[in-house]
Amino acid sequence: MADEPSMSNGELGRLIQSLREDMREDLGQLNSRLDKVVQVEVYNIEKTTIAERVAALETQREKDAERILATRRWMIGVVITVVAVLLPYLTAIVTGAKA
Repeated sequence: MADEPSMSNGELGRLIQSLREDMREDLGQLNSRLDKVVQVEVYNIEKTTIAERVAALETQREKDAERILATRRWMIGVVITVVAVLLPYLTAIVTGAKA
């Protein structure tokens, strides 16, 4: 008599119904999670767009750094030129005041 099932048909029916409810609940949770997932195509497009923006910002930063360096060099040149032009004049004034 080992071949006879140990559960009655009623118990087996309740077990099957319980499993169905668990599956429905699990599938419902899975569906709610899948609604929040970004599609691969959208993700790839966003990733590419961000990479392009970062590259553009890096290029702009390099251009800005070069422009700042050029401005500093220009300012240093102006200061040196002004000092070179005024130094003989100031020297003449100081030596003329002593005489």
